[in-house]
Amino acid sequence: MKRIDCYLDFVSPYAYLAFEQLPRALQGLGYEVVYRPILLAAVLKTHGQLGPAEIAPKRDWTYRQVLWQAAELDIPLQMPAAHPFNPLRLLRLAWACAQQGAPSRYVCETLFRHVWRADGAPADDAARLAELTAQLAPARDPASAEVKHELKAATDAALAAGVFGVPTFAVDGRLFWGLDALP
Repeated sequence: MKRIDCYLDFVSPYAYLAFEQLPRALQGLGYEVVYRPILLAAVLKTHGQLGPAEIAPKRDWTYRQVLWQAAELDIPLQMPAAHPFNPLRLLRLAWACAQQGAPSRYVCETLFRHVWRADGAPADDAARLAELTAQLAPARDPASAEVKHELKAATDAALAAGVFGVPTFAVDGRLFWGLDALP
């Protein structure tokens, strides 16, 4: 079975849309998908870039575009109360739930939907994050040094592989970036 490494960060609406679209794109194909949450901010910093939401005119355009794309793809999407937000707790929670070396699709789906299907609630609200942590019941402490190291190692590995943004899909030694790369 062929494998796809899917590099993502829950702060990215494009990663969310691609994540939701991925099962449709792979329908009828035999691929294993390994989800690799990474810290997009570290990737952007390494490459000397700002995120789209950090540039005012690009932020406005990005928000309009992702809402349009979501409607076109029939994917529910509601912007969180504030964006960008600090995704570290979500990323660490994903890695704290990881089994067999990576977080499951269920864990990633739950985290993405916490951000992008929450009727405009703040994605980084402490009470909501506590509820989310209780729901996912991670085997390890998300604040542990071990989990922090796994997130850093995943981000470093993504950079070493040439990842420059999310979502990125690694297939057969080649990188494909963005929702439009799914076909």
